[in-house]
Amino acid sequence: MKVVKIKRMLMTVFLILICYLLQCTVFPALALASIKPNLMIILTASFGFMRGSRTGMLVGFFSGLLIDIQFGNILGFYALIYMLIGYFNGLFQQMYFDEDIKFPLILIGISEFMYGLIIYFFMFMLRSEFNFPYYFMHIIVPELIYTMLITLGIYPLILFMNHKLEAEEKRSASKFV
Repeated sequence: MKVVKIKRMLMTVFLILICYLLQCTVFPALALASIKPNLMIILTASFGFMRGSRTGMLVGFFSGLLIDIQFGNILGFYALIYMLIGYFNGLFQQMYFDEDIKFPLILIGISEFMYGLIIYFFMFMLRSEFNFPYYFMHIIVPELIYTMLITLGIYPLILFMNHKLEAEEKRSASKFV
């Protein structure tokens, strides 16, 4: 049983690092009008509604911490935001079904929208930059659309890895029964 938990933890760390590296290296080259998708939100939200609030918060914390180290001015700011996103999505674990992609897409969209609003409020509005309509139409909406389009490709991969690990956990648990 311990081997399966260690394998799940290593796979989670691997996914966090891969998404972080893709977000920092590949996707800036694929930016449209300087807008790039947020893979870390896709990953955090997915782990939240697939595995629960606790796992969502842990994935969110470490994802946000990587973003803080690379881009943040305040250490822990993005970690807190991503952790809250992971917790929020974990609340919907009971309503989540693997076969339905609409519900995860909606949750990831809501998470991206809330992320954009929080960033605007704390990074722009508190610095007396009150041009919300411009920020909404040129940053929040395009990033939301781009993230949701990338979700259609990334989410099935995360779901596949989660299915593989869950099948292995069930096989491991059945050996002890």
